[in-house]
Amino acid sequence: MRLNITCPILSDYSASINHNNKKQRSESSVSEKSDSMASSVYNESGNYSIPLLNSEVRKLFSKELPFTGYYGDIQPLKKLFWICTNRNDVYEDNWTKERIYDTGFYKWVNATPTELLFRTPEQAIQSTCTITKPALHYPEIPSYIPSPDYGDKWGRFANYIEINPRIVAKYSDDNVTEGLLGIMKLLPAIPPSSGKCANCIVLSQLYPSLYGDGKLYGDSLYCTNLHSGISNNLTSEGLYGKMGADEQVKAFNDLAHLLGFKTGFRMPLSAGQLRVQGREFNWGEHERAFIDACVWGIELGFDSIYFDSGKHILDLEGYAGIGDLPNHKQFAYMMNQIRLQTGRTDIAFIGEKCNDNYNYKELGLTAGTDWGKADNIYSVKHESIKQAYNREYAAGPEVSNDNDYGDISFDNRLNRINSCLWGYENQEDKLPSFMQLHDIFPLSPYTNTHEIMMQAKKMNGSDAWTDCERHWAGIFDTSEEAKQYTQNVYHAFENAIRN
Repeated sequence: MRLNITCPILSDYSASINHNNKKQRSESSVSEKSDSMASSVYNESGNYSIPLLNSEVRKLFSKELPFTGYYGDIQPLKKLFWICTNRNDVYEDNWTKERIYDTGFYKWVNATPTELLFRTPEQAIQSTCTITKPALHYPEIPSYIPSPDYGDKWGRFANYIEINPRIVAKYSDDNVTEGLLGIMKLLPAIPPSSGKCANCIVLSQLYPSLYGDGKLYGDSLYCTNLHSGISNNLTSEGLYGKMGADEQVKAFNDLAHLLGFKTGFRMPLSAGQLRVQGREFNWGEHERAFIDACVWGIELGFDSIYFDSGKHILDLEGYAGIGDLPNHKQFAYMMNQIRLQTGRTDIAFIGEKCNDNYNYKELGLTAGTDWGKADNIYSVKHESIKQAYNREYAAGPEVSNDNDYGDISFDNRLNRINSCLWGYENQEDKLPSFMQLHDIFPLSPYTNTHEIMMQAKKMNGSDAWTDCERHWAGIFDTSEEAKQYTQNVYHAFENAIRN
């Protein structure tokens, strides 16, 4: 269904511009290319079968997609499993069955992040299928995996969990890769969405950083090089020539959706922190390129976009970004265009540090992160009542964010999580909430999340043979206190699910 969206902020801006869309697309937007050598077709049983030539697949897809990128296989998760195993049959995972955390309604794996990261992609997919299979059925990868349906306004009430792919990536010499596979291994152990409220996994990065992308010396994830493919931090070198970068992203989204999660990615707004194929970015020239990059992300299966520095579209006080921001009319126009071009009414747009100012809703945003920390549940309840009138936008509390120095006690983190999950008088008035992966699985003590956003950090937690094994053994807190904290977080989510 195509949208017909109108917004008061858009009228003046729309009247003041005269885009020639075809010209803009040819000048500013560049087709994304996959490194996939072949796509696949499926027989009537849905099994992976004979590959089609890349050129043939491009012809089939190019006329129908609103963006000119190549999306590859129509069943990317099934293709990934076939590449990993050379088979279509999915087996029940006994390791998972022995570690099920069962709430009676929803299930997840009760395991440490280190255990999960040492598993293979095959095992992660089979673990997911074991959890999600209907009773008395064999596990399988469905032929069609839609995003879970929580209605168009789901983002107004969701719990957002941001994950920096560098934390769980594969480290090998100076290379940092396979962030998507690392996150896919962890997903079965993250509490899923309940029947009332979506949990949304937000990637700190989708597109390449400006310098050293996929390298240990790679620079800030707060900077993005648009229309230059998918970040090497996310993709697997072992899949090169077998599965395109875009297909790997879609496989990630399919796995997350199968588990009941919504998904999203972070995007900067500061012109000095953006490039278009390495060229300097400015909002006057590259508006269309920015819109197209956002549209492509949504077409790859994401449900939301988290806009860095979103607050400063309306309020420049405290702005620490580099370069200009879009003005408020331009930003509202772009949000409208993304929804129009994807044809999706359910996209959630999150603005960093955006408060309860009604004008943020007029910009097209769905949620903001600037209603303080959740230390006092009664303050959260008060804010929930205060914002209950607005069913399209709300500013919600944080457990922590990407500027966490790792010095918050487990008790304080758990208290904040409970405030986020229970901070309301009426459940339908729940505020959106925001947390990081380390609020569920604590990182090594005093790990600074901002530093990891700025530059990759390889940990050394064991005498294992490989860099990645040493990193995975060292990046998370393996103490008994940390393990008990995760169990307490599980109980908090279980109580919210049962409510």
